[in-house]
Amino acid sequence: MKVSLITPNWNGARYLDACLRSVHAQRDAGVNLEHIVVDGGSSDDSLAIIERHRAGIDHLIVERDRGPADAINKGFRLATGELVGWLNADDVMYPTTLSRYVAAANNHPDASFYFGRCRIINDQDEEIRKGITRFKESFFPFSSRFTFQCINYISQPATMFRRSAVEAAGLLREDMKAAFDYEFFLRLWRQGGAVQVRGEPLAAFRWHAASISGQHFARQFKEEYEAARADAGRFSLQTLIHLGVRWGIVGSYTLMTRRHRKGDA
Repeated sequence: MKVSLITPNWNGARYLDACLRSVHAQRDAGVNLEHIVVDGGSSDDSLAIIERHRAGIDHLIVERDRGPADAINKGFRLATGELVGWLNADDVMYPTTLSRYVAAANNHPDASFYFGRCRIINDQDEEIRKGITRFKESFFPFSSRFTFQCINYISQPATMFRRSAVEAAGLLREDMKAAFDYEFFLRLWRQGGAVQVRGEPLAAFRWHAASISGQHFARQFKEEYEAARADAGRFSLQTLIHLGVRWGIVGSYTLMTRRHRKGDA
């Protein structure tokens, strides 16, 4: 089974080498990988780093884009694998991750996408915010479209999709800045549902001040609420639950951000 993975990048040189190494190491497990890198015209050292890894990159696009959703959509249009996904330039995946997706896809051919555990790491690759990770994982045993409409418990770096489901659901919404992945997952769920890939974490999401969740978490949870409301209905139970979840999480993140700033001071 061929797997297409997209790496969108814009001035992500600080973490890009680790990301690319983690992707290309997947071939050591025998994965038939098509790697697509889409760079938005970086002005840092990104292009030099990409050139060092050029032999492992099947398609490279270097041109200005309208943001990460636009960059990822360019990759989706090029992808030829039966499974497709993306890994942002500041995230990493663990050895054998893609082979585990392939096994899950072979065992559950009717599912539209696959997800698993995902750590949160800092600049030094240390795991942080373990409480948030455990909280999200607590919903895995109750995973359903209803539950997902209530709260986003799936971490994007630890996901992979059937290309046929993506084609049926449509590409990422480029008008959304921070929650285009959650809205996309809601549409994908209608194409066959989601299956958990059990076991060790599949990937690590890197939290830092410049990341989307670091800069725009209030907008992220606003967009997630609006996506859930559109999918489940304005007055549905799921929407009401999601509204409460939104304000609870935003409040918690605000407190954590303030503490982090005090610690830096």
